[in-house]
Order: sequence, then C-alpha cells, then structure tokens
Amino acid sequence: MKKKRNRSRPVLTLQERLGQVALRARKEAADLPPGQERDRLIEIAMANEAAASIDRWLSSPGLQGPK
Repeated sequence: MKKKRNRSRPVLTLQERLGQVALRARKEAADLPPGQERDRLIEIAMANEAAASIDRWLSSPGLQGPK
C-alpha cells in the first residue's frame, strides 16, 4: 500500500517567504564585521530579493505568454 503524500500548502506566499529570508540575512549581516560571512549573507539577501522580483514579474497580469 502506498503512503499518501503530505500536500499541504505553505501558510505564506513565495514572495513573503523570500522576503523573510532576505530580511533575516540582512539583519544577521548587519551584526557582523566586514568579511566573508557578511558578504555571503548579503549575497543571499540579494538573491532572494531578485527571486521575489522575478516572481512578481512572472505573475503580473500584464505578462503575455507566447502565441
């Protein structure tokens, strides 16, 4: 007998989750002195903000698919 997959939906939207990760990374980076770890956290924040921006653009009502 197959086990049924848990298909629950996340409470927050993808945009909200990406924003939270970016905000958390920026807060952690602000507490660190300049260095590799701080740079890594800032890169994580920037990547998540870019992903949120792309998701907003892709889900915008004005975007037309190929015909």
